[in-house]
Amino acid sequence: MTALLEMRDITKEFPGVKALDRVNLVVAKGEIHAVCGENGAGKSTLMKVLSGVYPAGSYQGEIHYDGALAEFRNLAESEARGVVIIHQELALIPQLSIAENIFLGNERAAGGVIDWSETYRRTEELLAKVGLRDAPGVLVETLGVGKQQLVEIAKALSKDVRLLILDEPTAALQETDSRKLLDLMLELKAQGVTCIIISHKLNEVRQVADTVTVIRDGATVSRIDAREGLSEDRIVRDMVGRDMSHRYPERTPKLGDKVLEVTGWRVWHPEQAERQVIRDISFHVRAGEVLGIAGLMGSGRTELAMSLFGRSWGRNVSGEVRMRGRPVDVSSAPKAIAAGLAYVTEDRKHLGLILDESLRFNNTLANLRGVSKGGVLNEAEETRVAEGYRKAMATRTPSVMQKVGNLSGGNQQKVVLAKWLFTEPEVLILDEPTRGIDVGAKYEIYTIINQLAAQGKAVVMISSEMPELLGMCDRIHVMNEGAFVGELSAAEASQERIMSLIVAQPQEQGVAG
Repeated sequence: MTALLEMRDITKEFPGVKALDRVNLVVAKGEIHAVCGENGAGKSTLMKVLSGVYPAGSYQGEIHYDGALAEFRNLAESEARGVVIIHQELALIPQLSIAENIFLGNERAAGGVIDWSETYRRTEELLAKVGLRDAPGVLVETLGVGKQQLVEIAKALSKDVRLLILDEPTAALQETDSRKLLDLMLELKAQGVTCIIISHKLNEVRQVADTVTVIRDGATVSRIDAREGLSEDRIVRDMVGRDMSHRYPERTPKLGDKVLEVTGWRVWHPEQAERQVIRDISFHVRAGEVLGIAGLMGSGRTELAMSLFGRSWGRNVSGEVRMRGRPVDVSSAPKAIAAGLAYVTEDRKHLGLILDESLRFNNTLANLRGVSKGGVLNEAEETRVAEGYRKAMATRTPSVMQKVGNLSGGNQQKVVLAKWLFTEPEVLILDEPTRGIDVGAKYEIYTIINQLAAQGKAVVMISSEMPELLGMCDRIHVMNEGAFVGELSAAEASQERIMSLIVAQPQEQGVAG
């Protein structure tokens, strides 16, 4: 097949760091090409070089696009040639309509006046292409993440895209929306659009990719043709440089007494007064146990976790929480922490970390009393604590003074975990603890979770990845429409049984643990 894109010996250096070292990437016209690698391997840097975010002259090597040397100086130049990138963090303006977002900066106008009739007509055509039935005037803030992703793709198509780059497009999507997006990629391929997909979900890579390029430590490791067979084990081995036939570390559960008991938990929506989001949920978790909560996005998993942790979400919250048999007050975050609860949010970048601050700053943020005396912060003690967690969790950073925004996703997740471990909790609620991180970093997080369970901590693990729940949990509660609709032991659980419970009608009462 004819190459649409060739990136030859691309080298990109930052002060003290060689992010890319003679990387080569060849993408054929009309194919779906996957770029895989661990967090920090250089995937995003390579795409920024390609799209002009890092302009020609700031890197070494050559980019040949559509048979000619390409030296893009900015995003506008690459987009003018049909190269469009959709980042993992969507770049939509929530308060604007679908139509306004699609044509923002690319308005349908004559004489400086926007032609709204043409804008809406063209928007309807683009929405039909991506399979989105919402009206052009609908505000983006009313759409779910899956639909917003489709709006981003429609926006790309409005620019006559020839090479579409999708960075972790399904990271925040539930299974149904992920499947729709992958089907759309195959449709775009049939229409002649070439795609590059960056993804950690290797099962999805195997479904759609024609070719896979693996990058490790800033260098090209391998190029695999799907016709030769895309083995997940082969991709993983090339990504991490070692065999990972066992994706989940082995653990022999040693369960103790009940640590956390929740009874009759009810929560209403904070803005829609008549809408009950959590309906009479009861469960328990024991010392040394990893309890999973499965369910589709919107089932109420995060709302349950946040309402338990200091009523961080919801209104008219009721029910009883007991720690080791004694009622506790969890009506505020400080009270929940004092009771022994910790909550690791699914959104580490916005709710879990302060990205512009150091690892040291973030590590001690939830327990400043632990590093202060008489209200005065002891910076030497703060450094000692942060350094201890850095070593214990094998966080890859040159210094605890490094800004966490500069760390890879897996290392950021370790910092979030360390922050909450410093509060010395008895129960850790982990909400999507491996979202957006690669298989190597996932294994490290799984190992930490097992170590916590071995120490007698009680762990509640919320995840959209069913293989992860099956590989890590001792029991799994299945959640649907704000209620627990089933409980499965590790021996009973399978993806089919979980899905059959999810699609069943929710019971009137939550299932007691």
